[in-house]
Amino acid sequence: MDVKEIKKDAKTRMSKSVESFHNELHKIRTGRATPGLLDGVRVEYYGQRVPINQVATITVPEPRLIMIQPWEKKMLAEIEKEIMKEDLGLNPNNDGQVIRLPIPQLSEERRKDLVKLVHKFAEEARIAIRNIRRDANDQLKKMEKDNQISEDELSVELDEIQKETDDHIKEIDEFMEAKEEEIMQV
Repeated sequence: MDVKEIKKDAKTRMSKSVESFHNELHKIRTGRATPGLLDGVRVEYYGQRVPINQVATITVPEPRLIMIQPWEKKMLAEIEKEIMKEDLGLNPNNDGQVIRLPIPQLSEERRKDLVKLVHKFAEEARIAIRNIRRDANDQLKKMEKDNQISEDELSVELDEIQKETDDHIKEIDEFMEAKEEEIMQV
């Protein structure tokens, strides 16, 4: 592996960590209806586990209501069952045509718990990025030890890896702050 590959690999892995963190944030309910709440819910459809949005239309007719209209009526019970199993804190109402998901108002205590959860996810993402930085740095130091790159090149490359790390951690912090603000809005 050469220096460019090491840096490219580290950058790709860091970006995936940020993306994964961002996806985790979408699953956290903020008291406002959004189709993203159902992104992690998969249903059985002709022998395959597929996301709900591949078997139904998901709309948000009101700020506190999600409506799910399956393309096939037989999917109503399956979708309802999977939403309950996912433990999102939502109670689906099935009227035989559509499933309505009312989004309850969050209590102050619940908001604080969600903020703690966001901070926990952010810290896990930061740790993942630091681990990627450590792996890349170790590879670069080994190359220097094996006389594949000079000490000066090593210093420059370590600085670039650190800059990449700082950029990705800053991105995580921005996502975290935005989600925290969204959660605390009443």
